[in-house]
Amino acid sequence: MARTRGGSAVSAVLPALESVSWLCVRDGRLLAVRTHGREVFYLPGGKLEPGESGPQALSRELSEELGVEVAPAALTEAFVVEDVAHGQDGRRLHMTCYTGEAAGEPAPGREIAELDWFGVADAHRGAPAMG
Repeated sequence: MARTRGGSAVSAVLPALESVSWLCVRDGRLLAVRTHGREVFYLPGGKLEPGESGPQALSRELSEELGVEVAPAALTEAFVVEDVAHGQDGRRLHMTCYTGEAAGEPAPGREIAELDWFGVADAHRGAPAMG
């Protein structure tokens, strides 16, 4: 068993959670979403399905969750976040973050309870990987 910085035990054999996220900034504020049943906000995005590339998965997730269209070819990898996955008992997170222009105005859909535009003062409302 491995120990995490949060003090919980987790099996060392679990692979990192692979996810993709969208960095959407407007007027100096970052788009964040909160899913139903959660109190913290996350970057919009999600997990890859079998056979999907990162951009394909993110394009699908943004359409399903926010009703915006972003072509996979229009997404550019910005950076990768390696951290502890929030609410996953110490499991590691590997999150590839992308930028890209969307068609449409983001609106909560599917499992998204609400969205908000975060400034620096809002960081405490987000999952650790957002900070």
